[in-house]
Amino acid sequence: MASAAEQLAANLNFSAFSKATELKKRIWFTLGALIIYRLGTYVPLPGIDPVALSQMFTQNQSGILGMLDLFAGGALQRMSIFALNIMPYISASIIMQLMTSISPTLGALKKEGQAGRRKINQYTRYGTVLLTAVQGYAIAVGLENSIAIDPGLFFRATTVITLVGGTLLLMWLGEQITARGVGNGISLIIFAGIVAQLPSAIAGTLDMSSRGLLGGPLVIVGLIVMVVVVIAFIVFMERAQRKVLIQYPKRQQANQIAQGDKSHMPLKLNTAGVIPPIFASSLLLMPMTVAGFLADGGPEWMTTVTALLGPGQPLYMALYAIGIIFFCFFYTAIVFNPEDTAENLKKYGGFIPGIRPGKNTAKYLDFVLTRLTVVGALYLTLVCLLPEVLRSQYSIPFYFGGTSLLIVVNVTMDTVGQIHSHLLAHQYEGLLKKSKLRGKGRRR
Repeated sequence: MASAAEQLAANLNFSAFSKATELKKRIWFTLGALIIYRLGTYVPLPGIDPVALSQMFTQNQSGILGMLDLFAGGALQRMSIFALNIMPYISASIIMQLMTSISPTLGALKKEGQAGRRKINQYTRYGTVLLTAVQGYAIAVGLENSIAIDPGLFFRATTVITLVGGTLLLMWLGEQITARGVGNGISLIIFAGIVAQLPSAIAGTLDMSSRGLLGGPLVIVGLIVMVVVVIAFIVFMERAQRKVLIQYPKRQQANQIAQGDKSHMPLKLNTAGVIPPIFASSLLLMPMTVAGFLADGGPEWMTTVTALLGPGQPLYMALYAIGIIFFCFFYTAIVFNPEDTAENLKKYGGFIPGIRPGKNTAKYLDFVLTRLTVVGALYLTLVCLLPEVLRSQYSIPFYFGGTSLLIVVNVTMDTVGQIHSHLLAHQYEGLLKKSKLRGKGRRR
């Protein structure tokens, strides 16, 4: 089956695209929102010494701060109003999803439909404000001892207020892109930050190769080949799915018996998508970022913890892998409920050949989905740990691999798929209008 990108390339008609005014508005709105985000990454926090900030990042660019700065699109290195990026919102979303599974009240609220989801989204926004304020205050205290021009209570207050406002603006932009643009807004903001940092990351790698720090041009060729292979592997695994055959019984219509229909239920190998690496990264990197700022002037144990949980360290990789595997199973359980699916099949007369409807169908779907999730979790873990191994074992600054590459490929596929859907919908609308006009002409 051709992917959305292949279908879009095969059926792309520029005249049809030029007539799709709704799609063009959505694309321009998305681009405008992303431009606002990129401009905001260059607006610095008040009261920061740029020279001291540059020196601090030069010393820590290969550690936690450098890793998180890739997802922030350079905003953390410039200590801009978007320094925390969208990570507090993602952390708040993780907490709310965990709470909906634990708390019966929130679980019942989730089942209330659109009204319940709006209420949960509101709680997520409140959690985002709280997390951003706490993290912003910790960062303000850390900056106060090193790069603040006029340290004190006023500096802390302005830093916290600015960081909270910047994160809320990004959260609002992401929601607006999802509602009025193309693609998932939160994912596109992270995508834009990663893509903006790729040229500097590639230039830095080439500069290290020219100075003989990476072993010559053969290493660069090997990296390029590996990136192409990893991209092809990601695309293959993201498109992989298990088709479960669904049989519908014969139905009697008037004096005839209609033949039973057959269909397939596609179960993706990676049902959770790019959510597990993002969730695991945010849980690991955000607390360690605060610890990184406080490490110089903080207690000795904090410096030790920061060193142990640095990117490329064994403890960091172990916790990262555990987080990815956990969120793969957790998010898959939230997205797909075998019992509800089995009940819906039974309600409409559908069944899996050889499996009894009801509980047996739910057990079978759960068994198949569990096996798929195991493979999907191992695939995500392998792709995300690859750059960590390269950094720790071979000292290669491979920031444009693993999680970042996974996010870029997944967001690109999802956005292209949505554009393709909008184009198809526009073509169908055109066909319906033509058929109505022809019908009017015949009646005359």
